[in-house]
Amino acid sequence: MAHSPRLTDLVLSRSATDRSAHLRKDSEWIAESLIDPSTRFICVHNSQFPFDGENLVVFKFEDIPQNAPTYFLGRDAGIVFFGVSAEADFVSAHDPDSWLNLRAGGALVNDRDAGLLVAAIALDNWNSTHTHCPRCGGKTVHSDAGWTRRCTTDNSIHFPRTDPAVIMLVTDPDDRVLLARQSRWQIGSASVLAGFVEAGESAEAAVVREVSEETGIAIDPDSIEYLGSQPWPFPNSLMLGYQARAITTDICVDGEEIVEALWYDRAEIMELCSAQKLHLPPRVSIAHQLITRWYGEILPSSSSFR
Repeated sequence: MAHSPRLTDLVLSRSATDRSAHLRKDSEWIAESLIDPSTRFICVHNSQFPFDGENLVVFKFEDIPQNAPTYFLGRDAGIVFFGVSAEADFVSAHDPDSWLNLRAGGALVNDRDAGLLVAAIALDNWNSTHTHCPRCGGKTVHSDAGWTRRCTTDNSIHFPRTDPAVIMLVTDPDDRVLLARQSRWQIGSASVLAGFVEAGESAEAAVVREVSEETGIAIDPDSIEYLGSQPWPFPNSLMLGYQARAITTDICVDGEEIVEALWYDRAEIMELCSAQKLHLPPRVSIAHQLITRWYGEILPSSSSFR
C-alpha cells in the first residue's frame, strides 16, 4: 500500500534549538550561563508569553523575576535560552495585554522560538504541578535545570510527564470527512476526533476505540496511517496524527463528550466555513492541518472556534 505524504506544516513541531541535554546536570555551567550577558530568558505565566507586535519578547538576566524557577531550554547560534516562571505582578509590569498563548502566538514566531515556547510551557506546567512525590508524598525540588524533580524525603527522581493522544481524520468510502463537536464547544465549532492512549494500548488501537466510543463508527484497522505528531502542552499532551477509513457510516454520538458529529464533503466544508456557520480549529493545531490536508488547500480558521 502506498503511503500518503506526512504532515509538514505543524506549527508547534518546529524547532531549531540544540537542547544540549548533557549540560542539564552541569550545575556549574548552568549557574554561569544564567548570569551570562548573552543569555536570553523566555517568561511564562499561565501558558502565556509577552509579545511586541508579532515578535516574542525575550529578557536579560537582570530583567527577569528574582528567585523565579528557571528551565534550561537549549542553545542556538551561541546563545543560551532559559524559560522562567513569572508571577502575576511581573505580567502587570510588562503590558499584560501583550501576553498571548500558543493558540494566538504560536504561528507568529520563527522555528527557533516555536520550539522554545513549547518546551518552556511544558516545563513550567509540569514543575508547578508536581511539587510532591507520587511515591511518598514528600516535597520535591527543582533539579537538572528544571528537567527533573527530586524528592527530599526518599531522594527519588521524577521526570516530566508526556501523555500520548491520538487525533484522527476519518473519511468514509465517498471521501467525506467526519467532524464532531464536543459538549463544551459552542454550536458551529467542529473538529476531528481525538483521545488519550490508554494504559497498555497501542496508538492504532486507540484510534479504533476512540472513534467507536465517541461516534459508533467502525474503522478499517488496515487503513490507519500515521501522518505526524505535534506537542500540545495543555498541560502535557503529544498529539499523534492519523488518518483512517470508516467501514460504517451511521453515527451514534456518546452524548457526553461528543454531542454532534456529521459527515461533510468538500463543497459543504467551504460553503459553511465561508458563511461562518462552521468554525474549524486554529491553524496552530494539528487538527486544522489534518483537515486542510484532506481538503487539498488552505481553509479558513475561525477565532470563533471554542
